[in-house]
Amino acid sequence: MENIYEYVRHPRAAELRQNHAVKTADVRRVNHKNPFVRFNARFGLKITLVVGTMWAAYVFTILALFALPSAIQQGTYFVIVWLSSSFLQLVLLPIIIVGQNIQAAAADKRSEDTYKDAEAVLKEAEEIQKHLLAQDQAISDIVTRLEKLMGSAPSA
Repeated sequence: MENIYEYVRHPRAAELRQNHAVKTADVRRVNHKNPFVRFNARFGLKITLVVGTMWAAYVFTILALFALPSAIQQGTYFVIVWLSSSFLQLVLLPIIIVGQNIQAAAADKRSEDTYKDAEAVLKEAEEIQKHLLAQDQAISDIVTRLEKLMGSAPSA
């Protein structure tokens, strides 16, 4: 008896075996074939790594505070200008980068966990296929025996 069901593997399963979970570092383009893209990516990454620290935020805070007395002397308008253009921009920039780095690390972790989950589901599906093939064989054996019994049984 032929197989009851023919399993056709999904093409994405082969891709999953060849690739790994994409991480932030994989898309930074620091190894790009174009030297200009590679330089820009590396330079931008270095600047981001320096500016994107809480230490940079503290330094920028101190730097911005040096201009505060002058802004106060010039009046309310200049205090508002100082606050919005100097203080907030200088201090929030590195803090935002720190937050984005934390979010990127969390996204990388989620991506890797999702990838591992997909691998586990794939392995489970492969085991289910093996189980189903074994059941198909057992059913085929039972049908063959029944056919032999029915063929050799006296007709009424």
